[in-house]
Amino acid sequence: MDGRSRRPRQRRQRRPARRRIGRLPRDPGRPRAGRVRGSRPRGAGVNGPTTDVHTHLAPAIGGLDALEGVQVVGDTVSIDGRVAGPAALYDEAALLGWLAERGLDQAWVSVPPPFFRQGLDPQGTSAWVAALNDGIAERLARHDALHPLAYLPLDQPEVALAEIARLGGDPRFSGWCAAAASGSLRLDDSRLAPVWDALEAGDRPVLLHPGATPDRRLDHHYLANLLGNPVETTVAAAELVFGDVLGRRPLLRIVLVHCGGAVPALVGRWQRGVDSARPGVQPLTIDPREAVRRLWVDCLAHDAALLDLALSAIGGDKVVVGSDWPFPMGLDDPLGSLQHLSAETVHAISHRNVTTLLGGHP
Repeated sequence: MDGRSRRPRQRRQRRPARRRIGRLPRDPGRPRAGRVRGSRPRGAGVNGPTTDVHTHLAPAIGGLDALEGVQVVGDTVSIDGRVAGPAALYDEAALLGWLAERGLDQAWVSVPPPFFRQGLDPQGTSAWVAALNDGIAERLARHDALHPLAYLPLDQPEVALAEIARLGGDPRFSGWCAAAASGSLRLDDSRLAPVWDALEAGDRPVLLHPGATPDRRLDHHYLANLLGNPVETTVAAAELVFGDVLGRRPLLRIVLVHCGGAVPALVGRWQRGVDSARPGVQPLTIDPREAVRRLWVDCLAHDAALLDLALSAIGGDKVVVGSDWPFPMGLDDPLGSLQHLSAETVHAISHRNVTTLLGGHP
């Protein structure tokens, strides 16, 4: 005490809490997003609801065990003799907790590549895809912060069209996901034209994710992932660009994961191939430089310089947050990977761009 008299401290009345505009309703079972105990600060420029467009969960397994080639093993699923893991794929609470710890509010959720099962016959594919999509919707039904993407088998165009017709107006889904390499078909194959037309007309985004690489040279040193995944994404983008899929469909919204693979580094070379009239390069509706700017990419680069290159080549309005949770090659701190950028760019990547990508859908 300093000897001076003190006036009795009056207790201040608390003002009623104001409702924050734009804040997502909180799932009762979800840890609070944003700055929670033990979480990381969101950083400059991160304001408004933030969405991770690249996360994975397995579907509810109840409807899968009756299908050929599928066996339920405890809380996991064995597909064609291989257990689909890691265990976190079957734990939506783990994803919700991870989002909260990283300052993220919500996520798009797609099934991971082990569930693609390309190569089934049309009847088997139809049954599998229906069970897959109904299962992912069931797993996420109680969680407003988790938005499923319905899987489309692009290697079976008729089945894909039927699934678009079945789920195209279903409000449970925020969009679609598909394999970046469609197996037996190139993405610019004429048999896929009705699928791309239907997707453009349906006005929902499509996330392309690489599946298994067919290149046996990559069987060693984990190259099927380290090199194969970005290569498959790049091949898919090249087919969309040089097959004029993007040029003919200006409203088609496609997301490439892994920061677009090698697309940001190669678009100049692609443009040179058109400008110099290389053999096999057909006349295009729009140049490659313009075509790639109709794509979206996630921020999963693991390299600030590559992310900067994507912002330049693809556009600052076309990069969104993507982590690849729960896989070890994903981003540990998606928002932290943006902190070398301006606050305006961070706001665009973390909030504004995904709003545009959704096109007004929930």
